[in-house]
Amino acid sequence: MKRALEPLVFGCLVGFAMLSGENFASSFLDAVLKSMGDETVRWIVLVVALFGAIIGLLVKSGGAKAFAESLSRLVKSGSQALLTTWGLGVAIFIDDYLNALAVGSSMKQVTDKFKISREMLSYVVDTTAAPVCILLPFSTWAIYVSGLLESNGVAATGEGLKAYISAIPYMIYAWIALIMPPLLSTGKIPLIGAMKEAEIRAQAGQHLPPDYAEEENGDDQPTNDKGKKAINFILPMVALIFFTWLFDVDILKGAAVTLVMTVVMFKVQGVFDLHEVFNTAIDGAKSMVEVIIILIMSFVLKDVNDQLELTQYIIELATSFVNPVILPVMTFLCLSTIAFCTGTFWGLYAVALPIIIPLGQAMSVDINLMIGSVISAGAFGSHACFYSDSTILSAKGSGCPPIQHALTQLPYAVIAAALSALCILILSIV
Repeated sequence: MKRALEPLVFGCLVGFAMLSGENFASSFLDAVLKSMGDETVRWIVLVVALFGAIIGLLVKSGGAKAFAESLSRLVKSGSQALLTTWGLGVAIFIDDYLNALAVGSSMKQVTDKFKISREMLSYVVDTTAAPVCILLPFSTWAIYVSGLLESNGVAATGEGLKAYISAIPYMIYAWIALIMPPLLSTGKIPLIGAMKEAEIRAQAGQHLPPDYAEEENGDDQPTNDKGKKAINFILPMVALIFFTWLFDVDILKGAAVTLVMTVVMFKVQGVFDLHEVFNTAIDGAKSMVEVIIILIMSFVLKDVNDQLELTQYIIELATSFVNPVILPVMTFLCLSTIAFCTGTFWGLYAVALPIIIPLGQAMSVDINLMIGSVISAGAFGSHACFYSDSTILSAKGSGCPPIQHALTQLPYAVIAAALSALCILILSIV
């Protein structure tokens, strides 16, 4: 079966062979230890493990099943199921991790009922993760980029969010990617490539690839009927959003408080005894081990690329022969390529903004268009990269093999990128 982890490890080893020669193995292990000690990686590991524990409790209690059954009574067709998935993704805009895991896990049973492939579900979930978080200025993405705009002198202290909001209309990729799932689900955009094959397979009654089916057959039956209430899914999800917002959009604190609340709620209801509630939470966290390893290895690959100075090289090469008209579209295309190949998005912003924005200002290019082009490139990379956190978590939440999700959604991401490049070029000309 096609997998994401092995090629990722191999790519890292090749990179360290280029850097360290015969000592590549030692350099690789040092990089793994360095990545595991990185504050961001530790944060991601904790967030993903907490999400796994919460989802494990919601599934085992029967709350997720009851919620899906409630939705199934309201949703009357496959198209409505996908539009509902898209709507939930838009509503959960605070963080792309929260979006990817919560929406996919809640909609699996509904889309299965209407013979929709897990690949299609993953695509819709993934396409309403980073793009939505980019377009709404109350998300982790917006807060991070606003800080970069201030630290790099693009905006005055305290004015970063205002500058970010001004650039939102120019974040073209996010806009185009966001409108594609409704068009695809209603037949306005045709099925193509691997996605078409996946939907044909699903219509024949097999929503997952044959060699992945066994991985889905876990012990996910409710412990008893006490927990099989839709409110037992809705309340933790609302709490997760609320507490994340309450703690200044810190999803780690939001997830931790929500997990404690969920444990107490199920214990009070008598859904689990104390021993069972902790076992279920731990099993849920364990289910995220492969995801965590892939995410750690993606940071190792980022370290390789940083040492090879790939990002700086491509930026300097591309910007050495451009004129003001094509600078924004060249920025988008070059940074999109880097983001797709390296799995670097937030780090890409930190490297690119101090180089690209002053260059755009020197050439008298619209600053908002330049910011939008940089942000759009990161959004494409997060969406399309085979081992990005958004791709891996969307696949995991939807119960789809990560590499299968990446391959089926890639043509649509490329179409959105091509249209974005055209729009950026037109905006540069006019």
